[in-house]
Amino acid sequence: MATKRKTICPDFIFESSWEVCNKVGGIYTVLSTRAKTLQQEMQDKLIFIGPDFWKDKKNPLFKEEKQLFKDWSAIAAKEGLVIRTGRWNIPGSPCVILVDFNPFYAEKNQIYTDAWNDFQVDSLNAYGDYDEASMFSYAAAKVVESFYKFYLSETENVIYQAHEWMTGLGALYLRKHVPAIATIFTTHATTIGRSIAGNGKPLYEYLWAYNGTQMSHELNVAAKHSIEHQTAYYADCFTTVSDVTAKECAELLDKPCDAVLMNGFEADFVPDSKNFDKVRKEARERIFRVANALTGCTFADDTLVVATSGRYEFKNKGIDVFVDAMNRLRHTLQSQAGSRQVLALVEVPAWSGAARVDLTDRLKGKVKTYDTALDCPVLTHELHDFGHDNVMGQLRYFDFWNHPADRVKIIFVPCYLDGKDGVFNRHYYDMLIGNDLSVYPSYYEPWGYTPLESVAFRVPCVTTSLSGFGMWADAVKGSRSAIADGVEVVKRTDYNYSEVADAIAATVERYMTLPEKEVAAARKAAGKLSEKALWKHFIKYYYEAYGIALRNAKKRK
Repeated sequence: MATKRKTICPDFIFESSWEVCNKVGGIYTVLSTRAKTLQQEMQDKLIFIGPDFWKDKKNPLFKEEKQLFKDWSAIAAKEGLVIRTGRWNIPGSPCVILVDFNPFYAEKNQIYTDAWNDFQVDSLNAYGDYDEASMFSYAAAKVVESFYKFYLSETENVIYQAHEWMTGLGALYLRKHVPAIATIFTTHATTIGRSIAGNGKPLYEYLWAYNGTQMSHELNVAAKHSIEHQTAYYADCFTTVSDVTAKECAELLDKPCDAVLMNGFEADFVPDSKNFDKVRKEARERIFRVANALTGCTFADDTLVVATSGRYEFKNKGIDVFVDAMNRLRHTLQSQAGSRQVLALVEVPAWSGAARVDLTDRLKGKVKTYDTALDCPVLTHELHDFGHDNVMGQLRYFDFWNHPADRVKIIFVPCYLDGKDGVFNRHYYDMLIGNDLSVYPSYYEPWGYTPLESVAFRVPCVTTSLSGFGMWADAVKGSRSAIADGVEVVKRTDYNYSEVADAIAATVERYMTLPEKEVAAARKAAGKLSEKALWKHFIKYYYEAYGIALRNAKKRK
């Protein structure tokens, strides 16, 4: 009879990420939504460490508290650490230490030499953001080392969780210099897997045949791959966020994951039932107002608003498939009778400038409805590299310019929706709630926060079988999930681009014709599905990882 393994819980948790108090992408959502659930258990024994980009400027995500850890802060300053202590301005208000990593550039060569001598981390081919990330990673580890020596001891179970290759150097430093701390390394997407997919090479069918290190040199990401590979090997617990990426790690990093930490969500971000309809109505009014000012066309209340969003990885995120699908739907609807329109939004931050002056002038004007289009009526903001932008290139190729007769209109929003974009002036979630349907046809998607966020706001979505979230949705249902279940999971492979575009166009067309009762049921099912992904359900996987790391650290010592 097998004996049940005793759970070992941490007494103290440090968590380091480039996205602590620094909103960049999905990792920010992982950390900021999980913080409350974890903080309720750990209280102020949970500390996040992030880069201090703001310094003397006000960071809206950070509330400085100089009295927090005051005695240690004075010691840290004498040790040359430039830090600020305070709270992350998110639900739970967890403790945060922001560190200025710039002073460590002076030691960069020695830091890299030590990393090679101690852990065979090859930084010779480093370029771009490698130095910046590594100096932060090293600085974060020095902060933890100093804090540990001042407040803690080997009698306590201490965890250091490092997210992505950007924090790997610090995890390795702590393994050597503070071996009592148990380290967890979490990759949210492997550097080499993302690069293979992004460079147009087939990833999944040939995954077994790729040599990660060889490919990293071929694709010029050798330094990032090296730190990721070595941290995965030396960490006390190596984790990722989905089963699809776990397979990738085993093949490309030569290290099977010790645990899969699926990404959850917190309902705090969703308006309550009293305000939900009000916020949704306001979002739609703003969307239609902007669309009219841009295109000169009017949009009835029953216009189907369909959107895609996320990081601007044109192929990996399936942005190319989305635009193609909307173009196919445009031609299909042109040959059919009917008046209902589709308004498609591509909300991905590009190399954009300010909001278009001609558009903002219209939005500020007293005219409620315009009947003439602006030049380039598909774009809300200036683009620095207009002629080489992928979305604009695809729209030119399809001659997709929002002609009045088109029942499908498309708008490219190439900026962060932070409430201050100059056009919508609404935060992303306050725009998301206005959608009728969301589409995320990813080719490379380790998890997929955007579809999870969508269903949390009761917006049904379409995603693919290559996304971690899509795989999870199928697993919850026990078979292929369809739009009536709140999520439609389209089968995607290395080679079926056209079939995926057709399937998405067909799903949107079908959704347009559903009776209101079935639409309401799909929206309800989306919300119910999101409840299964709340952090209160997924946090147990973290405690399993904590136990693995602590047991392995004790063996190592």
